[in-house]
Amino acid sequence: MSKRVLLPSLIGVAVVGAVTAGGLAMASPATEPTVKNVQTRYAAPASSRAGSLTFSAEVHDDSGVRGLKVLVWPASAELDPTAAEMRDVESARCHSIADGTARCVYTLRVSAEEAAELDRGAWYISALATATDGDTVFLRHAATLDPAR
Repeated sequence: MSKRVLLPSLIGVAVVGAVTAGGLAMASPATEPTVKNVQTRYAAPASSRAGSLTFSAEVHDDSGVRGLKVLVWPASAELDPTAAEMRDVESARCHSIADGTARCVYTLRVSAEEAAELDRGAWYISALATATDGDTVFLRHAATLDPAR
């Protein structure tokens, strides 16, 4: 084979290989955010001090974390929240703890009067995590707790 044919052929193979590799990299599926290390805590009101319900979680996405929406609701209400409805609920406060990972904390203050009116039994916490690139993950039952315990 002559050098004139061999050199353009090698360049062509290199270009095709680079385009194929780039196409494979672009075709790799986007990952949705992950939610882990979920913790809940309920502190009942005492004397003149308000109580609180706290939900915290670590949210990770390669593009970064935009936010976490949280909804707390009694199991007896038989709600069936959707990801679309979650966009309109309260947000947790998130702060970066590592590259692409944020620790998000949601706190709901509970007065003695409110605590007395709470539905007894299990409560669910739903969460909607949103990444910087717009990807989301919806957890209908991110956590369950019983304030009476």
